[in-house]
Formats: sequence, structure tokens, C-alpha cells
Amino acid sequence: MRLATFIHQGRRGSGVVDGDAVLPFPPGTELLDVIRAGELPSAGAAVPLAEVRLLPPVEPPSVRDYVTFEEHVEGVRKSVDGRSGVPDAWYDAPTFYFGNPHAMVGAHDDVPIPPGCHAFDFELEVAAVIGKEGADLTPGQARAHIYGYTIFNDWSARDLQSREMQVGLGPCKGKDTATTLGPWLVTADELEPYRDADGFLRLALTVTVNGKEVGRDLLSNMGWPFEELVAYASRGTRVRPGDVLGSGTCGNGGCLAELWGLRGRQDPPPLKPGDVVEITVEGIGSTRNTVVAGAQPVPLPKARPRSRHRP
Repeated sequence: MRLATFIHQGRRGSGVVDGDAVLPFPPGTELLDVIRAGELPSAGAAVPLAEVRLLPPVEPPSVRDYVTFEEHVEGVRKSVDGRSGVPDAWYDAPTFYFGNPHAMVGAHDDVPIPPGCHAFDFELEVAAVIGKEGADLTPGQARAHIYGYTIFNDWSARDLQSREMQVGLGPCKGKDTATTLGPWLVTADELEPYRDADGFLRLALTVTVNGKEVGRDLLSNMGWPFEELVAYASRGTRVRPGDVLGSGTCGNGGCLAELWGLRGRQDPPPLKPGDVVEITVEGIGSTRNTVVAGAQPVPLPKARPRSRHRP
């Protein structure tokens, strides 16, 4: 089943996607409430998808984005901090950073370049959405806590990211402006036929820029399946309905920075206003976003030297 959140005739709604139409739930129904309830409300008369604007399917309480593709780490590490190979610590556990839950954009929305960015990039990912609360889950338990999956693109300001990560923390403004979530939420049962013998979802992933293919990979090349990501996220804390867990960017051109690191130059070039990025994930669907000019940065002073006096 595919569940969407949308705007139709100026009103926000949610419903079931059926072919080229959406069957809306009663007015005021939020998809996150449907997920929490664990059952679908009655649906109304079909509305053509061509007449709605698709929004992010959920407004997530939290966003974790992992880095689970070894090939991606090899390329981006070289691009962002100039080092080769994969850190030994990467193999220990599925590392993630917390994203901005207020920066979600829809499958066909325009995406502004972050203020001050001159190396804008896409990231081809899939995300799991949590369906029920849990803590300290085993991977076996975690599968039942995944409600469904959607496309995830955490747009990245690579020049800002490269500079700020020298401080020793994760990305902040390098990942803060926009994350595409959509086009809808596909329930977990729909993707079970794609599960391979090792427990991974074998979905084909592709991305194009202005109609030219840039990257192609399989979701099953993740170092950990989603159940293990959920289990790790729940360790010592709780996951809750609507929480979003990104797979991390795939390899083989899943982002421009990977290619920049491998080739030693910005080829293909950074994204610019007017560029159209289309991501397609087998079994889920496609997103198509146009890059537009963003705001100019509001200037801030550098840190002031302090005396380090003590009371």
C-alpha cells in the first residue's frame, strides 16, 4: 500500500494512492496519526494525482541519517577531508547523524541552494519510517517496528560541510536546508518480495541530473539491513512512530561528492539553479526536484578572542 500527504485545492490531506489517483482520508487526518493508530480510516472518492501537490508523507519527530554504503564512504571521505580509504570505526556499528526534521520537502518541490554554498549536491537514499515505539530492540524485533519506506535525499552543501566538520562534529549547516521525502510511504509488506537471502532489500536505485544518469546502485549493498539500523537507533533510547532512518547514500554515483573524490576534480560540476535531479527507487517510485537560487547568508562575525579569566 502507498500512503501520501498532499495539498488539493488549497487544503492539506492524506490518503491511499491507487494507480494515478489518491483516495483521501477524512479531512484533518494526518498520516502520522494513521501510523500511530495502526489502522486505516475510510477513504473517499478518488482524486487524480495530477491535481495534487505531494508533500513529505510524514512530519518526522526525528531524523537519523546513516552512512551504510562502504563505496560511498571511500569516495566522499576523499572529497570532504582529503583522506583515502574507509575508517576502521565504520565497520564497528552503523554511524548516523541527526538531521533537521523541519527541513523536509516534497517529491516535486523546488530546492534552494543553502546560503553561502558553492558546491551543492544530492544524495540518493531510502528511508525507513517507524510504525510503533520500542527501546533496546533486537534486529528480529525491529522488523515489526518498521511501518514502511520512502525515498530520502539529504541535499548537501559540500563546501560548508567540509569546513565545519574540521571542528570534530558532524555536519550542521552542510545538511540543514532541505531533505526530500517522498513521493509517498510504501508499507513494509509491499517490499518483502524484494528481500534477498541475506535479509537485505534488493531495490534498484538510479539518479539523473537534467536527464543524464549519474548514479546507479542496489539498496542491498548496504553494510547493515534496516532492521539493524533500527535496533542500533533504539539502543539506550526509544524510537517512536514517524521517526525517519535514512540508509545513507548509495555508491556508484549516489552523490556528486563521491565522484569528485574518486576523480580528483568536480566532475560532474556542483548543482546550480535550474538543474533537475530525479531519483527512482524500484518498488517505491520517483522524486523530481528543481534546484533554485537560495538566500544570501546573513553575515556573522568570527569568534572573538577571550581572556580566559576565571571567577
